[in-house]
Amino acid sequence: MAKDYTLGSASVGRVASSTIVDTPTIWKVIMASALGTMIEWYDFYIFGSLATVIAANFFPSRDPNAALLSTFATFGAGFAARPFGALVFGRVGDLVGRKYAFLVTLLIMGGSTTLIGLLPTYASIGIAAPLILVLIRIIQGLALGGEYGGAATYVAEHSPENRRGFYTSFIQITATAGLFVSLLVILVVRGSMSPASYASYGWRIPFLLSIFLVAISVYIRSRMKESPLFSKLKAEGKTSKTPLTDALGSRKNWGIMLLVLFGAAAGQAVIWYTAQFYISTFLKSKGVGIDLNQADTVVALALLFGLPFFVLFGALSDRLGRKPVMMAGNLLGALLIYPIFSGIKAAAGPIGPLVDATGKAALDAAGKPLTHALQPNLFVIGLLIWILLATVGMVYGPIAAFLVEAFPARIRYTSVSLPYHVGNGYFGGWLPFIATALSVRAAVSANPTIKANYIYAGLIWPIAVALITFVIGTLFVKETKNVSVHEEAGEEP
Repeated sequence: MAKDYTLGSASVGRVASSTIVDTPTIWKVIMASALGTMIEWYDFYIFGSLATVIAANFFPSRDPNAALLSTFATFGAGFAARPFGALVFGRVGDLVGRKYAFLVTLLIMGGSTTLIGLLPTYASIGIAAPLILVLIRIIQGLALGGEYGGAATYVAEHSPENRRGFYTSFIQITATAGLFVSLLVILVVRGSMSPASYASYGWRIPFLLSIFLVAISVYIRSRMKESPLFSKLKAEGKTSKTPLTDALGSRKNWGIMLLVLFGAAAGQAVIWYTAQFYISTFLKSKGVGIDLNQADTVVALALLFGLPFFVLFGALSDRLGRKPVMMAGNLLGALLIYPIFSGIKAAAGPIGPLVDATGKAALDAAGKPLTHALQPNLFVIGLLIWILLATVGMVYGPIAAFLVEAFPARIRYTSVSLPYHVGNGYFGGWLPFIATALSVRAAVSANPTIKANYIYAGLIWPIAVALITFVIGTLFVKETKNVSVHEEAGEEP
């Protein structure tokens, strides 16, 4: 027996009754998938949230800019590994099962994060410290490359056709939630001890906490059942025996993956990382001068209040379609990034010398006076970040459903993971490095106009990529809202 799902007057296909699950089961699936995915994002982003601390402990400190760039390069190395993880674990997910693949990725990610918390610093073991750190980040990138595609596919294959955007949007929340939790943990730990203790050992605590979070999630995930759709395909012998060959050996599938990459994933990636990650670096930069705790607090609160945007626009995509919502987000993001960053700079106000408890000017490690924003308007700054987060919800809320709908079930895990992680790994993951490098270069420019506006130079990258994605996506990407993920379709030519 089959069941029809419709949205308005548009039929979205016929779904085998064996693949439909009840609402309570869907919420259990979402909670189990989302918790583990959030923890993996926490593990991955705690590194970026502690970029300045990592730079001071694991890289030579002669040049703070060089150390920070080295840290962002190490951060980027993890992202560079994500597409390879997508291939490795995507194959496992399409061969063995969705559940098994993202259970393994969770264990790898948690173990790697704990190792960073135990790793000796550059002062203790010299060049071995950053080398080991890079290796750990690459391993983390491999694990994360296999996580997202599994979670998105697993939830989508449990969801009814006409609410797939809504249900999968809760997986989209996890990345922001992981970043929020990482900032919250840092604020609590940093506020519970002296600056000297935090610089000495306190920064390790957020990394070490991962082992407890992972243990909880592993227990929950181990009790989950396999996706009903995958189980049905496996029982009928319809799963791919060679998912990498089927996914990568097809000209048709390559065309779809490239369109997904440049017409959706790339723009989504740069808007996400600009509004939720690079914004933190911008606030703490010398050109803006927001105090570390103030910057982390205002970003964390903006992220918290911005979480509903993912569900709102994911649900809206069930009505309007994935494409119009995502393309509007790319265009608005490109148009708003510069004005919002400029507004943040204005709200930060004038910059003056930072003084210690005795009233003396505070100095950095090189003996130079430290500066900070004297009277920042944190409410306005938070509001501006929150507005930009609306564009993140538009590009990111519907994209899990869009990705799953773009590929046939037998190679879905592999095909979804690859373009998503290329987009987020290279276009988004390297954004902090590229943007910081552009700003450092502009700061020493011979052109006085460029030099005076050096803090905005890094915004060129996300604006350009978002505009390219808008053009390609608008012209060439097809709407997927009415595609049934419960039917095996799209045979290789």
